[in-house]
Amino acid sequence: MNDPILSTEHDYSGRAFKPLYTTHVTVTGGSSAHGRATGHARSADGALDLELRMPEELGGGTAGPNPEQLFAAGYAACFHGALSLLARQHSLDPGPITVEASVAFGRDPADGGYQLRADLVVTWPGVERETATPLLARATALCPYAKMTRQGIPSTISLAP
Repeated sequence: MNDPILSTEHDYSGRAFKPLYTTHVTVTGGSSAHGRATGHARSADGALDLELRMPEELGGGTAGPNPEQLFAAGYAACFHGALSLLARQHSLDPGPITVEASVAFGRDPADGGYQLRADLVVTWPGVERETATPLLARATALCPYAKMTRQGIPSTISLAP
C-alpha cells in the first residue's frame, strides 16, 4: 500500500470550492423504519457497511455504532490529520498525538428540535503548551470538520426525481 501524500500545498488553486474527494453513503431504516435507531449505512464503494443503533441512553441497544460516534470519529480523525501535517511542517513528532472527541446529542432550546455539541481534547506528550497552542489554532483553521462546527456547512436537501 502506498502512503498518502501528506501536504496541504499540492491540492488547491483557485477561488472556487474544489472537491478532492466525494463519498456517497446510503442509509435505510431497518426494522423500525428509523435510520438512526435501526438503520443500515453503506457507502457506494462498500468500505463502510454497518448497522446503526440508538445509544442505550436513548433507549437503544449496543449492537452497532450510532451517528454521533461516527461523527466523533470523523471529526477527531480529520483534526488529528491537520495537526499531524502541521507538526511535520514544524519538525515535531506527530506520533504521540491523540485526539478525543466528545459529541453530545440533545434538545435545542431555540426550537425544541435537536442539536449536537462537539468538544475535542488533544493530548500531545513531549510538546510544550506554548508550542502546541498556535498549532492547534492553525489546525482548527485547516480542519473542515472544525470549520463546519464553527460556521456551518453548505448543504442541500432535495427529493429525488
